[in-house]
Amino acid sequence: GENQIKEIISSSKCSVFFVDDDQRITTSDIGTKEEILRCAKACGAIILTDSLESQFRCNGSDSFIAWLDDVLQVRETANKILDFDYDIDVVNSPQELLNWVKSKNDNNKARIIAGYCWEWPKNERDNPEYKDIVIEEHDFSMSWNFRQGVWAIDPNSVDQAGCIHTAQGLEFDYIGVIIGPDLFYEDGKVMTDATKRAKSDQSLKGLKKLNETDPEEAEEIADTIIRNTYRTLMTRGMKACRVFCVDKALGEYLKQRISAVQVDYSDLD
Repeated sequence: GENQIKEIISSSKCSVFFVDDDQRITTSDIGTKEEILRCAKACGAIILTDSLESQFRCNGSDSFIAWLDDVLQVRETANKILDFDYDIDVVNSPQELLNWVKSKNDNNKARIIAGYCWEWPKNERDNPEYKDIVIEEHDFSMSWNFRQGVWAIDPNSVDQAGCIHTAQGLEFDYIGVIIGPDLFYEDGKVMTDATKRAKSDQSLKGLKKLNETDPEEAEEIADTIIRNTYRTLMTRGMKACRVFCVDKALGEYLKQRISAVQVDYSDLD
């Protein structure tokens, strides 16, 4: 087809789009509010817009979502301080993260997911002996999810890591997130590095060519996709989330943002 948005609008009397522009996680993703409005106008459709003021992810904590947007610098929000209506914390090692996930997996609804910063060789994708994710500093290794079975519900897959492509759109009670080296903290800012992504990841496909003609736009798209990826991964847990950061500085920054408390100055002179 020419354009999926245009086809949906032109083939139905009423089309309803639920849009979250901050969940774009590949260069091929379409469906922004701007693009939907453009296609709707081109089709001569009557356009009505509204906003969803609340959601049920992450214990229904709207403040956590807004806080996470601010922390990852997706967008600046007023939620500088985390209201403690969602359980999130940072752990010091990937093994601690895996142990926590396993301890919460009584109902088979706890999983580990990671940024796509480690290769996923085709000839090893069903080999339980092969460890794709290796974090040498912590003497830790584990496999990406196998093609056999269904990772999200297979009881044996708790020892395998999912990625953005297997986890987007899914919900778990408890989620452990490994933030890879493509997201780091430096000079007071959360930074991204697209070169740290695995070469087998198709999320950033086409940006190398775009970089030759418009490096600024290519960098902006890559930065957005990486931030959106971790925003999505860190909102897969309904009850709780634990995070391990390959970059120590990022881990300390997240700890500080989680532990920060609101100071009440009302009683001071």
